[in-house]
Amino acid sequence: MIMDAMGAFLRTLVCLVIAAMAGGLGAVRAEVRAVDAERDLERQPTWSSPAAADVERRLFEWLERSPASPEAREAARAVWADDAAIPDVLDRVLAACAAADPRCAAIVDDVDADHGWLADTAVDPFARDAVRLWLGRECVRRDRFDDGLALLADLDVATAVDPAALLFHRAACQHWLLDADAAAESLDRLLERSGEIPVRYERVARLLRADLAALEEESLDHIARRMRDITRRLDQGRAGPRTRAVQDGVIESLDTLIAKLEDQQQQSQSGGGGGAGSGRGGQGKPMDDSRIADGKGPGEVARRELGGTDGWGNLPPHERDEALQQIGREFPAHYREAIEQYFKRLAAGADGP
Repeated sequence: MIMDAMGAFLRTLVCLVIAAMAGGLGAVRAEVRAVDAERDLERQPTWSSPAAADVERRLFEWLERSPASPEAREAARAVWADDAAIPDVLDRVLAACAAADPRCAAIVDDVDADHGWLADTAVDPFARDAVRLWLGRECVRRDRFDDGLALLADLDVATAVDPAALLFHRAACQHWLLDADAAAESLDRLLERSGEIPVRYERVARLLRADLAALEEESLDHIARRMRDITRRLDQGRAGPRTRAVQDGVIESLDTLIAKLEDQQQQSQSGGGGGAGSGRGGQGKPMDDSRIADGKGPGEVARRELGGTDGWGNLPPHERDEALQQIGREFPAHYREAIEQYFKRLAAGADGP
């Protein structure tokens, strides 16, 4: 950033000198204005929040197009006008829509109500997209991130009645489901309006962005998050194919991680003539620097497998214990406890949707 600004300044300064020598101060001013305009363009966010008057106009136009009765339309206008009772724009739009459309009212009353009509492209896009945004936000609040992302993924920020809510809750779904690139893109777009968006959005968005920057794929932290997602799915009674696919991925990652640890241990033992703890005194303590190691261990470690495509939740106790012990040698105790609890949850899970 600093180098870019310095480069732009030097280019402007060179233009000033050349133009002054040639007597072309008018050209200099034009060049400076062009540079300033380019900088302003680079700072322009890619989205903006609609004014309340614009949302009102679109809502009232939808009411005129809807088959609602005159009384229902008047009730919807009254709901919209009472911003003191419902200050949140998205909530107020949905309350107004619910006053005029029974389908919207059913969803506001029960988020699990039938909403198949939202996939119908013949439905008026204003109400359809507003309901999808509201329902997606409610799914996020209930930890139903898969459902939320399905509703929010293809909504257009340019036409959303609350684009900040759309970007924030879409990013929340992507972050939880570990779609790091998509989450980073959503968070960066949200933060383009830093200082204008709700403070809670901005602060959480910055925390999520920093978290993504520190997350290393296939690390134990990454695996633990996928385990947490499986736990969430099982708590919601979802043990179907999608959940099992995540489970298979976790087991594969654990297999790879344990194999890597065993390789490291084998290399350490074979390269150090037995390594720490193999000399007199043992007990896993490092050997004194003043003594020569006399261990003669072969450095061979048997491969362990956590499971295959079948029986992923029912490892034999001795194999599970050996896997946990292997993890426990290299990582803090709370990781071992988390993984142990994970396997217990898997063993108790049942097939579902």
